[in-house]
Amino acid sequence: MIPALAPTRCVLKGRYVTLEPLSITHAEPLFAIARHTERERLFRFLFDVPPDTIDAQREWIRLQGLSSDPLFFVCADVSDQRVLGRQALMRITPAHGVIEIGNILWGPEMARSRIATESMYLMARYIFEELGYRRFEWKCDADNLPSRRAAERFGFRFEGMFAQHMWVKGRNRDTAWYAMLDRDWMVQRSVYEAWLAPANFGDRGTQVKTLEACRLPAV
Repeated sequence: MIPALAPTRCVLKGRYVTLEPLSITHAEPLFAIARHTERERLFRFLFDVPPDTIDAQREWIRLQGLSSDPLFFVCADVSDQRVLGRQALMRITPAHGVIEIGNILWGPEMARSRIATESMYLMARYIFEELGYRRFEWKCDADNLPSRRAAERFGFRFEGMFAQHMWVKGRNRDTAWYAMLDRDWMVQRSVYEAWLAPANFGDRGTQVKTLEACRLPAV
């Protein structure tokens, strides 16, 4: 449907993760991620920098709360409600049915986990099935190889490179451009659900089949 609906500060609950609207109550766990020993790597390609104090973290959250674009969510582990990361919907264009996911900060405990994969699944399902978007975008610094690999793993297609697209933190950024279309989601949803099924994980949470292996029969 065009125009699509604007996303709201809703709660999206899955089997492993809950996406909650960012609020001041999330300051301490987000600050803990920002002070992690790997913070330089985690923040290298983000537009913001790690806050130096908890007050600075609260102020950042306060400012984001004034915005509907980007619209931030935190990723909370269903098992113990711990906040392990954040992500945002941004560049929201309902008139054209286009929306982007970005500002992703997944802490070390969350990266490359089923919590991360389900966080992407919940957001894609929300924007395609509830809001009616036609196009879901993922953009990242061309030098951010982990992000580019993640985009492809999650089912986004590489569409090209925007050279000298931005100037970020004192350096040039060439932007790698990825997208998932509504017709792609019809296939990708079953792939995500097959991978996220409890039967795909052993007693210690190790995967039986990779997401790519789940995708091959569907494609």
